[in-house]
Amino acid sequence: MNKTQPQGVLPVFQTPFHDDESLDFDTLDREIDCLFHNGAAAIVRAMGADALPLSDVERRELAERACRRADGRGTIVISVGAESSRLSEEFARHAESIGATAVMAIPPISVALVDGELRRYYARILSAISIPVIVQDASGYVGRPMSIDMQAGLFREFGDRVMYKPEANPIGPRLTALHEATGGEATVFEGTGGIALVESFARGIAGTMPGADLIRVLVALWRALNAGDFDTVNRLHPPLCSMISLQTSLDA
Repeated sequence: MNKTQPQGVLPVFQTPFHDDESLDFDTLDREIDCLFHNGAAAIVRAMGADALPLSDVERRELAERACRRADGRGTIVISVGAESSRLSEEFARHAESIGATAVMAIPPISVALVDGELRRYYARILSAISIPVIVQDASGYVGRPMSIDMQAGLFREFGDRVMYKPEANPIGPRLTALHEATGGEATVFEGTGGIALVESFARGIAGTMPGADLIRVLVALWRALNAGDFDTVNRLHPPLCSMISLQTSLDA
């Protein structure tokens, strides 16, 4: 298994189901193969709507299948967020045991936690495993924003195993605030689907975590940004933004 730090285009794979709502692992295998074939640096098991119907057993089975299928082709990020520190710790230990490169965790969403409780939640996950933990502030659609000070405090305590995926608005300034609060040393990802990728890249992100459907154009855009090829950037980014905006309006 590739144990390098996650970076680049890290698509969140979509969970396929059979008509009877059981997991469709054959389709999952083809999806993961397609993502790596088209240049994904990693795959991410996130906590989107398709995770809500899963039992704890199915969450573990899905993580295991994804790690096996990746087979050294890239890094693996498994989401371990749960409604208690104990459950998140168990999911994190399991993810590390099956070969995940990093875990990502949203905070509990059924209750509003103050900074001290959030710090203890993430500290318990970090203390249980040796791989990185991506602190996902999913408050753009769930809960309320986590303070920059609390998040930076985790970095000061646990070092560069603490990474970030800020999704609270305004995302750009919060990306910069996290960099500044950690002395520019923290690894920060963005999750706007690509619509703010050019601005986020300029703010120093290590990678982006989009959906799986636009992987080819996002990989091309990421490579162009790294190469300083702004002709290609300006050719790809405007239609990408239009497509993402259209998808968002249709989902609303």
